[in-house]
Amino acid sequence: MGPLLRAAVLAAALLALAAAGEAHTVSDFLNIFRPRNEHDYFHNANQGQEEDVMPRASDQQSLITAPVSRSGLMKVPARSAPTAVAQDTIVLPVDNAAGYPGAWSMITENAGVSAMHMVIMHNDKAIMFDTVTTGPSLLRLPKGNCRLDLRSREQGTEDCAAHAVEFDFATGGVRALKVGGSSGVPNKRKKKFFLSFFSVDLGPRTMSRAATTVLLQILTDVWCSSGALDAEGNLVQTGGYFEGEKVVRYLSPCGNCDWREFPASLAEGRWYGTQQILPDGRSIVLGGRRAFSYEFVPAEGQSNAAAKPMQLLRDTTDDVENNLYPFVHLLTDGTLFIFANDRSVVFDYRTGQVVRDLPALPGGGRNYPASGMSALLPLDLRRGDVLSPEVIVCGGTPKNAFKFGETNIFNAALRDCARINPLKPGARWATDQMPVARTMGDLLILPTGDLLMLNGAAKGCSGWGFGRQPVLSPLLYSPRQPRGSRFRALAATTIARMYHATSALLPDATVLVAGSNTNSAYNFTGVDFPTEVRVERFTPPYLSPERAANRPAIDMATVPAGGMAYGAKFSFQFSVPMLHLHVTDADLKVTMYAPPFTTHGYSMNQRLLVLAVSSFMPGPHRHGITVDAPAKPELAPPGYYLLYVMVKGVPSKAAWVKVHK
Repeated sequence: MGPLLRAAVLAAALLALAAAGEAHTVSDFLNIFRPRNEHDYFHNANQGQEEDVMPRASDQQSLITAPVSRSGLMKVPARSAPTAVAQDTIVLPVDNAAGYPGAWSMITENAGVSAMHMVIMHNDKAIMFDTVTTGPSLLRLPKGNCRLDLRSREQGTEDCAAHAVEFDFATGGVRALKVGGSSGVPNKRKKKFFLSFFSVDLGPRTMSRAATTVLLQILTDVWCSSGALDAEGNLVQTGGYFEGEKVVRYLSPCGNCDWREFPASLAEGRWYGTQQILPDGRSIVLGGRRAFSYEFVPAEGQSNAAAKPMQLLRDTTDDVENNLYPFVHLLTDGTLFIFANDRSVVFDYRTGQVVRDLPALPGGGRNYPASGMSALLPLDLRRGDVLSPEVIVCGGTPKNAFKFGETNIFNAALRDCARINPLKPGARWATDQMPVARTMGDLLILPTGDLLMLNGAAKGCSGWGFGRQPVLSPLLYSPRQPRGSRFRALAATTIARMYHATSALLPDATVLVAGSNTNSAYNFTGVDFPTEVRVERFTPPYLSPERAANRPAIDMATVPAGGMAYGAKFSFQFSVPMLHLHVTDADLKVTMYAPPFTTHGYSMNQRLLVLAVSSFMPGPHRHGITVDAPAKPELAPPGYYLLYVMVKGVPSKAAWVKVHK
């Protein structure tokens, strides 16, 4: 449809709505292309409170004045008794006849911050962070590392709370990170960068005062940002809120590393955008609030002059958006699958052209704030999945869920789970039904090739105070099973993981689960769902006690230090505790997993490949195995992967392997 025809159709539709006396006026409709007031997103969280750009909960003063331990951690305040809303949860019956249902354990009662964003680094640490918007956390920054609070009503106010941690999931230890750090900008250029960086209104502050304080250490808001791990294993992190919306940040995996920030790197603000790693090692970032465009993340310290328009993002914006954090998956031919709201396309970023429009997925919205789940199903290189990659999209909400939430009506989330092969001409969605509706859930690929659905709620949608009925039961989804028999309910947690919860697959094949803060600050009393700083571990069924006792172990000394080259053979050795256990080729499976950046129910860049075994050499103490590396970066972009070997369905602890040309 050409632009003139599209405009004519839109005008006719608006006139028809006006003539029919619809509730949404013409001006309301046009408002969908204007920024919503920030208070809209605090609506349910602030009921009964004075509106403020940074609302403060009743707990906040006690957090500011509470005693601090040597590590900077504060004591977790006592939580109020569970409300009726908090006790209205969903726990599905477990079919114990199907085997071990998994188990939950606590890693720590206090990680210091609530993990709104999370990624696993190849130094075996998790990076977890929230947003400076929520005010004080339960972890203080080291002395002399406070940041200027640009949104405080009092000039010169400092924020001395940590909003990011390096979390040791083996011990539960935390190291405070500054959400920010040196900009890397030479002193003589700092004034120029500052002026272009702060395109926001600083209100009554004078530029000279703000510049004097901030330029020593630029610290920016990562609220609802995006990220990816680059070819060297560094976290490249984009966008955020307020002064952080055009920032690109870097964090390297080392014991004393901190954030490096580069203001004004992006051409357009990216708040709720999606970042995807590409075969050449670059990242592309798409969408965000009122950002109907995409751009490539520039080299460190560089900046983009302009972004490129993407019509799909404009066309799928409705009155509550429903197309934020678009689902993006790198397909095996190098194109991108992009899903926004209820529509999707195959997009060639190299030419800037839509290759194929795919059928709409009916039923409701799938992206934020509807917040469904999506993943690229495992690519089995033994079976020819290179030619038939499948994308799965599950859950979400009716498109009007956020509107209803503003009036304290929480309608049911969606139960459907749909799959499509985007590269197939005439592709259609094939739909299944989950045992329970879910919004705000996470969808993780396990080393075995099954998927794990966890966290989230059965009613409402994303947003502070917009969700109800926590779903405490994870689901195991087996994509190779026939439709109608793919889901299995697993052991339930006791902790509601709602808005701003996260999860991640760990090298030991267990799952890290953290976060959940449906409040506009760190609130532990007087709310339905207190802020969560507890971190759990979920042990999937494949590590039942009787099976885990005989799990294979990779001999790390035999893993090639030079990594895995595309198209080459890759050999290593492994053992099993019971040496008499007979192992054959049919018992073996080797997978490699790209750790994602997870936030708001979407794991960006998540990817699992099943490698072809070219030779297997059983031995009396160790077994030798050789696999075929992926042939090209379109199958596995360069970077660090978790390599698992499975024997009779039981995964080993992973070896970190760098994939490169």
